[in-house]
Amino acid sequence: MRSVIAIVVTVGASSPVFALTQGEIEAKLPAAGYSQIQEVPSGKIKTYRAIKEGTERSLIVDSTGHIKELR
Repeated sequence: MRSVIAIVVTVGASSPVFALTQGEIEAKLPAAGYSQIQEVPSGKIKTYRAIKEGTERSLIVDSTGHIKELR
């Protein structure tokens, strides 16, 4: 029975129902130390330019709120 519950929780957690809203994603960036945040139009993936520690950075933020800096 436990494995069935784990499977349900895993599948449910990846569902778009649990995706962060645009506002939640944008609130997450200042909380992570970014400022002067600008969204860059790029289709479905949210891409931003922002400043952190005095350096401009390009970022991708997925629907779960994971922030990845591009190089």
